[in-house]
Amino acid sequence: MVQRILQPGEIEGLDHNAIPRLLLPQPDSLFTARALRLRELAQGKIKGIPVDAGMQGYLVLMAALADAQAAVVARLPPGTVPVADAEVLRRAMAHRMPVLPVNGARPPVWRAIFASLLDELAATAARQPALSGGLNQVLAQLRALDDTALDACADAVLDENGDNLNPMHAPFVAAALQVLWSTSASQLRATRVPDLETGTLCPVCGSHPVASVIRIGGGSQGYRYLHCGICESEWHMVRVKCSTCEQNGKIAYQGLDAADAAPFDPVTAKDDKLPNKANDPKKVARAETCDDCHTYRKVFNQEHDYNVEPLADDLASLMLDLLVGEAGYQRASGNPLLWLGKSESSEGQPA
Repeated sequence: MVQRILQPGEIEGLDHNAIPRLLLPQPDSLFTARALRLRELAQGKIKGIPVDAGMQGYLVLMAALADAQAAVVARLPPGTVPVADAEVLRRAMAHRMPVLPVNGARPPVWRAIFASLLDELAATAARQPALSGGLNQVLAQLRALDDTALDACADAVLDENGDNLNPMHAPFVAAALQVLWSTSASQLRATRVPDLETGTLCPVCGSHPVASVIRIGGGSQGYRYLHCGICESEWHMVRVKCSTCEQNGKIAYQGLDAADAAPFDPVTAKDDKLPNKANDPKKVARAETCDDCHTYRKVFNQEHDYNVEPLADDLASLMLDLLVGEAGYQRASGNPLLWLGKSESSEGQPA
């Protein structure tokens, strides 16, 4: 299907009410799809995202974690996760604030979600001996955390403060927080979530995006969305615009194939120079770099792989982080399922 290419100035003139500006999460299917994608990535089945052998075991572990999240979501009794009340929504609309801010008080149910997640993982370890050794050790450490230590870990995850985190504990705490916030966000109505003053933060919870994704289908066809790593919501941002500083004058793209570093530009391209057919593996994963703020964030294109999953694909594409880090760009924000040391983060690795 050939689409007309928007010319400069046309994007700004669009009726943005016609574009789904906010895609709320569907946790009942989200985590199951993520687990499947992580396993396919670990098995080398995704041509556009080659995975180093040293990363395969971690992806399998994170797939087990995503399965556990799906099981916890499926067993949450109705009404377990509180809904934002009318006053909170009114205040958020009036002041253009997130409706479910991560810097607010967490409902006590999050600890029960965390405990259920550990129970699911313990059952997984019992069924899968290949995972049991290291996983059981981490589970024992996590169960030993008292409420103060657990809350401190959760605070650090939500603050994206890797300096105060045990990198082996953080992904499991982050997973519980994802279940809490995605379930709460799924109960919202998109029309009751205001736009924030900045487009670089999640309008639902105020977190940074993990990555961008080009969506296909329906009203979202061909549009770029930023994916939140905590509440799993996605919000629209025009393409060829930095998702960190919101400038658009010095944007470039880096692919895993150096010969394909220059991207197709949907703003300046002419109709007689449309890109080749879809499903090009080289265009599934790219890093969008900005020479105004010297940061980058990855963008995954559903036009070239229908099953792209932003958080899973970001986790698996560390090779791209290394390439862009070596070119002198800093990663704009991390992945909640992978926490490395400060030195690695400063060289382009997720923190």
